[in-house]
Amino acid sequence: MEKSLFHSRQGITVFLLLSALAAGIYSCGPSTANTTATGQPPAQSLPVLTVTDQQVTAYREFTASVEGSRDIEIRPQVDGYLDRISVDEGAYVRKGQVLFHIDPRPYQERLNTAKATLASAQAALESAQINVDKLTPLVANNVVSDVQLKSAKASYNAAVANVSSAQAAVDAAKIDIGYTAIKAPADGYIGTIPFKTGSLVGKGTMEALTILSETKDIHVYFSMSELDFLDFKKQFAGNTIEQKIREIPSVELVLADNSVYPQKGKVEIVDGQFDKTMGAIKLRATFPNANGLLRSGNTGRIRIPRELAKSVLIPQEATFEVQDKVFVYALLDSNKVEGRPVTISDRSGRYYLISNGLKPGEKIVYNGLDRLRDGMAINPQKMSMDSLLSANPI
Repeated sequence: MEKSLFHSRQGITVFLLLSALAAGIYSCGPSTANTTATGQPPAQSLPVLTVTDQQVTAYREFTASVEGSRDIEIRPQVDGYLDRISVDEGAYVRKGQVLFHIDPRPYQERLNTAKATLASAQAALESAQINVDKLTPLVANNVVSDVQLKSAKASYNAAVANVSSAQAAVDAAKIDIGYTAIKAPADGYIGTIPFKTGSLVGKGTMEALTILSETKDIHVYFSMSELDFLDFKKQFAGNTIEQKIREIPSVELVLADNSVYPQKGKVEIVDGQFDKTMGAIKLRATFPNANGLLRSGNTGRIRIPRELAKSVLIPQEATFEVQDKVFVYALLDSNKVEGRPVTISDRSGRYYLISNGLKPGEKIVYNGLDRLRDGMAINPQKMSMDSLLSANPI
């Protein structure tokens, strides 16, 4: 009994020793590495930028749609059946190239008939001329009365008119035959072709055979709101809208994939009045399109540059939003951060231009903002604004 009690006490002693050892090991574990001498977590190392003012070009962007300089409806000038379609949808064609063929046989028969009528009229004219030539000396010698000569001359004049009419019918028939070969009126791209070989078409057909987009130059239409338009009038010099438009620098077209079209365009016209339903006014820019990279129906954004005086510039990544307001974390002298609202006056690429809330020389946290709170201390890691601008130009 005593021996059993001895072993029991020995086991309890070993257990207590092991528990104490485990507690000692735990107290020397990871929690010590994650706290400072004061028991607080160590300051985070975060990149910090010194705010500078820069001479920048800001851009205003407007949603845009692309159209050919001319979108020409191709319509038949004569009635008939399409017996051949010589182009495919989307094909590039040259001016004068044949696009569609209408069965010319009925018009060839009309031409043959008109030619026969012309030949008959010419024969009648010759007969009338002979009759006049025969009667003229007889009247001069008082062999026949001048009434007969007058009648012969009237017949001759009628024959001349008949020849002219018959010649006009021949010319018209030739024109109609020419219309059976429908040709491209300009260089451009063929649109959708809703008809097939054998379709009956004519001047009264509601739908065009196709639409030819002339795209050597391309028109890009975009709209400005009333506020944007008022700002535009203040921005550019000139007493009239036409003068102000001439002062707009060359504009860029940002395509649907966010790539920038390599050629720059020029704003040319402005609509005469605001669209009352949309509260916007339409403008047009023209871009060269010699390589045919742009097509009617493309969409994108017009980017209008605007030269600004030196402005405080910060990257968008250094900001966060709370209830529709934009904030930054400013670094105080104590290396503590302070959430501060800023006013954005414009943007340029990935950067905001700040009109209020920051001054040149102040420091802001560049990233890791989601881990910060007001008054939190950080370990600032200096980051050069010049290197950021070099890697991500304005």
